Amino acid sequence: MTVLLLLGGARAGKSALAVKLARARGGRVWFLATGEPRDEEMAARIRAHRSARPTDWRVVEEPRDLERALGAVPPEATVIIDCLTLWVSNLIEERSAEEIADRAQRLASGAQRRTGLTVVVSNEVGLGLVSPNPLGRAYRDLLGRVNASWSAAADDVLLVVAGRAVRLPSVDVERWSPRHG
Repeated sequence: MTVLLLLGGARAGKSALAVKLARARGGRVWFLATGEPRDEEMAARIRAHRSARPTDWRVVEEPRDLERALGAVPPEATVIIDCLTLWVSNLIEERSAEEIADRAQRLASGAQRRTGLTVVVSNEVGLGLVSPNPLGRAYRDLLGRVNASWSAAADDVLLVVAGRAVRLPSVDVERWSPRHG
């Protein structure tokens, strides 16, 4: 496996699982962080995430240019991208949805070409309430598209809920048939 997508709600344990998986794998680990400390609450979250990472990992804080950041990682190293949720949020007011979706597709394709493990974290925001404002709805829809493109590129997808992970199987549409009684 080279690409693993971890999806789930906020505070579900996705980042903690990504760190555990990378630790268990051993070897060189690069951590690509997309969060920006725009307020004190977010700064505190970033500090908490930093303290949970091993000190010998290479950390690159890159809120926008993940393509360049991933390209700088040695192909055999394990890399964690945490997270697509914030990356899309960082870009949505300055780039078109099409450009962001295209960039996400190129980024996922780049991850597929790597020989090392790529663990990607993202929130599943399409299961909640519909936002009352257009930007919120546009964000939800775009993140859904980004997550779907990464899911298509991933060797495995885990849904993380309350600290537990469930494997999401892919469906072979050509061979699928409904169960009968």
